[in-house]
Amino acid sequence: PSPGREMVREVLDTMRSLADSGMTMVCVTHEVGFAREVADRVVLMADGKLVEESTPQEFFNNPQHERTKQFLSQIL
Repeated sequence: PSPGREMVREVLDTMRSLADSGMTMVCVTHEVGFAREVADRVVLMADGKLVEESTPQEFFNNPQHERTKQFLSQIL
């Protein structure tokens, strides 16, 4: 892996460890696999507005809003 990708992995590993220890965090990320794994809640914002908020399972498996479906189809 590239040095940049290694750094991303190190940061995500550290954040995962903090989440596992019970620390509350608010994270903004396009690393959707990471969000799916560690989040209690997932929020999609577009154009400065909250589009959808739900559990990771609901967000990724059964999105309710068309904008969320569009985002997921482009990023997954």
